[in-house]
Amino acid sequence: MLGSVVRRRGLRRISVVSVVIAVLVELTVVGFGTSAAAPANPGLNPPQWTATQDGPPKYPGVAIEPSVSIRMADGTILKGDVYRPADTSGRATTDKNPVIVNITPYNKLISIVADWGLHIPVLTPAVLDFINSLNFTGTPISGIRQFQDMIRGGMISSFGVDRKLVQSGYTQIVVDARGTGTSDGTWQVFNDIEQHDTLDVLAWARNQPYSNGKLGMSGVSYSAINQLQAAAKQPAGLDAIFPVEPMTDIVHDVVAPGAGLGVGFLSLWLSLVNGLNKVPDLQGLLRGQFDQAWLDSRVKDPLVFFNQLSEAIAAPTVQSLSPNTRELIQVDSSLRKAYLTAASNVKTPAMVIGGWNDIFTNAEWRALDQLSGLSADKKKLIMGTGYHVTPGADMGNSGQPPRIDVLQRAWFDKWLKGIDNGIDRYSPATINIFNGGWVQADSFPLPGQQYRRLYLNSDRSGTAPGAVADGSLAATKPVTAAKWTVAPGLSTICSNDAARDSTGILAVFPGCADDNRIAEQSALTFTSPQVSAPTQISGPINVHLNTQVDGTDGFFSTVISDVSPDGRSRVISTGSMTTSIRNQVEPAKSGYSSNGDLTDPYYTLDVDTRQLVKPGEISMLDIGALATGAVLQPGHRLRVSVYSMNFPRSISLGPVRADSGLLPEHVVLDPNNPSWVNVPSDRPIA
Repeated sequence: MLGSVVRRRGLRRISVVSVVIAVLVELTVVGFGTSAAAPANPGLNPPQWTATQDGPPKYPGVAIEPSVSIRMADGTILKGDVYRPADTSGRATTDKNPVIVNITPYNKLISIVADWGLHIPVLTPAVLDFINSLNFTGTPISGIRQFQDMIRGGMISSFGVDRKLVQSGYTQIVVDARGTGTSDGTWQVFNDIEQHDTLDVLAWARNQPYSNGKLGMSGVSYSAINQLQAAAKQPAGLDAIFPVEPMTDIVHDVVAPGAGLGVGFLSLWLSLVNGLNKVPDLQGLLRGQFDQAWLDSRVKDPLVFFNQLSEAIAAPTVQSLSPNTRELIQVDSSLRKAYLTAASNVKTPAMVIGGWNDIFTNAEWRALDQLSGLSADKKKLIMGTGYHVTPGADMGNSGQPPRIDVLQRAWFDKWLKGIDNGIDRYSPATINIFNGGWVQADSFPLPGQQYRRLYLNSDRSGTAPGAVADGSLAATKPVTAAKWTVAPGLSTICSNDAARDSTGILAVFPGCADDNRIAEQSALTFTSPQVSAPTQISGPINVHLNTQVDGTDGFFSTVISDVSPDGRSRVISTGSMTTSIRNQVEPAKSGYSSNGDLTDPYYTLDVDTRQLVKPGEISMLDIGALATGAVLQPGHRLRVSVYSMNFPRSISLGPVRADSGLLPEHVVLDPNNPSWVNVPSDRPIA
């Protein structure tokens, strides 16, 4: 079904003799730093990579130099913890090794605590075994399992410090970004100043006496975004990056997708960073040191970016927005330009880890295309099903890719040490398909897909009794006209989108995260017939919606789900759009099917060129939904749900809300101007 390019999981049977030989070769690699030629196709989970990461270390210890001062070009001091290979007495080696840099806004103290907690002899294994033994299956909080699996999947080592990596012959440096954690100054939130800081830190690290001149970068989320920002500027010595959950277009991806405000995630995230930057340098305090410049900067601006967020929520007009807030939604502002990473400029080998339930999915699935300056051996994409705080939860077991820390080690060994371990020949795209398992391919979307319209009509499907209205999806245009009305509601608090924007915290409640039926009580639903054979969906989805609003603006949200025979509605994609940006499609950045239909619309998101409507006017909207990888199994159906609000994932901006009046909105089902969803599938759904 996936074509010859896709390689399904499975390892060839090998003899006992081959196993013994492989173990001996691996011991040679670990002991002496050399490697036999790797196979042309390493497969889904090459055992030698895990054996290397978990094998005997080259150096027995790790030496930590805490709170090292790093001076930026303008004199501001950032603080970093340096982790170096050490002997049994804890004395750092004099060997020169590659240096891995992680720049975080979450306070480097977390990395120290996590490193300490994961490496307490006897106690740590016992605690982890106890955690893994807990079984919440069948309870309202059975989603806790994904957090247990995340720990096993190696994410924590990529978030902060990987002690095994250090002991194998790397120096790791974890640095608090300007204005965060223990570093001085005011938090700059990805702007040009912060991006220059990253380059200053890399240059400093490269010139330390323990560096051999080769640099890598690691980290999750924020620390993944700044990797791509730095690599796009091509700094000297940066030879490998390993971004876990990055994004490249901050406004489109998370701040204001579809010109809706990502209030759920932004509120949580800003609170976390602004809270953790009030925790002082405890290591310095223990040495009798206190940084007055650090305290002065925290007093000066205690709640960075909260003013912009509150204005975006509450401002009644565009004119009432402050300049700092307006520049977020003005396309030609310097901040908007800083927030758009030129990924095509990246020449540094990059392995990207993403997830279908992550808040940054919109950027992650595009990684292979965006990193157009890299050949296939130097760019890889792993897309799991994890949430933002649970990457790696579906990795590390049989039939899955290796753990995140294992992949990170193999990637750095290849590009920073020149070890031929075969990771450059790993499939460019390794994707966990909803209801389909892990597959490997040369690209994503997977081959063999064709965009087909499924038309929205008012015929009752009989599958959504709790929805505001229950309609159908069909391969032919509707013959009956109708106008259905949907009003803002709060049932989406119990939804996959709420779980997504809580970074996965709310996913502990699978009754909401894994079943959208409660959320659909505020939605118009349109459901297809059952499919008779496995039907693959791969790529972005677009909902072409004929709408009418009673104000001068409106806001629509769409959710795509897989409906199983028992009625469960499992979300596979989501999107939203403000009516007044319908004129802002950028054709050169958008995707189209062979018949000219929009499949992946890209909007300018410019407040100065909004186009309001007259109350009662008909407007055709193209609401882009996130790309997905899914298989509808026999007996399953596809559903499109339409909302006029999707709190907390996305709400209308203050000025839009004032123009719309939060009045009920309408979907017009007109045979002459039909609405449809454009779905990429390998066979017809209806």
